[in-house]
Amino acid sequence: MQNSFAARPPSPSVRARPASLSRRPRPRSAVVVRCQVEGEAAAKSVGWAPPGPYTGRDPEVKKPAWLRQRAVQGEKYARLRESLGELKLNTVCVEAQCPNIGECWNGGSGAGGEGDGIATATIMLLGDTCTRGCRFCAVKTSNKPPAPDALEPLKTAMAVASWGVDYVVLTSVDRDDLPDGGSGHLLKQSELSSFIPYRTLELKPGILVECLTSDFRGDLDAVSSLANSGLDGYAHNIETVKSLQRIVRDPRAGYDQSLAVLKHAKISKAGMVTKSSIMLGLGETDEEVKQAMADLRAVDVDILTLGQYLQPTERHLTVRGYVTPEKLDFWKEYGESLGFLYVASGPLVRSSYRAGELFA
Repeated sequence: MQNSFAARPPSPSVRARPASLSRRPRPRSAVVVRCQVEGEAAAKSVGWAPPGPYTGRDPEVKKPAWLRQRAVQGEKYARLRESLGELKLNTVCVEAQCPNIGECWNGGSGAGGEGDGIATATIMLLGDTCTRGCRFCAVKTSNKPPAPDALEPLKTAMAVASWGVDYVVLTSVDRDDLPDGGSGHLLKQSELSSFIPYRTLELKPGILVECLTSDFRGDLDAVSSLANSGLDGYAHNIETVKSLQRIVRDPRAGYDQSLAVLKHAKISKAGMVTKSSIMLGLGETDEEVKQAMADLRAVDVDILTLGQYLQPTERHLTVRGYVTPEKLDFWKEYGESLGFLYVASGPLVRSSYRAGELFA
């Protein structure tokens, strides 16, 4: 495979640093969880791939000021954190150490205080261990993760009901070890979240449910079933530009496969809102970003999020450059000019960033 990651010159809008080649070891809430492995022994125990030529930290690279966040606090944040702990539910927000956790869980106004916007958290289903090993992701991996918790859908419905939220985001790890890729489990979850705590008990008849899914290995029947399960929004991330897919994502994922998932979700249900996300700072060029955005519009994706890639550990992809807030503002304007209904673009924006407000 050609080393396009190392050979391509950086975009003039991105200040790139040399990569290290070290091989050393309407709404109120939504929730996502990803678990991060700590320590080399733990990493090996869950089957992480060894460090490669695209990983390692560059000691000369310092995060710019616009990526700094205040310490998290706030009553809404504390309440959600306690509820998740009691029910033993996973969230990407906590486990992946998302920099937006305070802002999203508090409903705006940044990490240090509560806002009057829509609180958003993203619940991660099917456990905390993924069968894939994408080089950007901090979730632990294994070829044989524990079996899914049969009570997880009910626990999640209980949590959502106790929060009194109007918008919930459901996501999951990839489960290539399961015959249906885990789509059946997600189907039960979306139905429970939609009907048990709200429509059956008449607590919140108008709740909106978004699901951020895997690609189910390209199984479009699974996509169709989930799209017709009562979801209001269907999200799936292409993650990066086409030329960097094999470097950034697990080989079982793919650019064209992801576009097919988004296209099928859109046509499977009339009025379905679809969403995707692109990480920046991995060595992509401006023209490649423009092409990725055009490809997403070609399959009628409605909402796009763009944000700065941040390296979780030295075992993950090295940051190739930091994109300025001004450049991210440009991408927002450019995306809207292509016809996206909404584009969220900022240094700390992630795929579920304040998702309820974006959807509304």
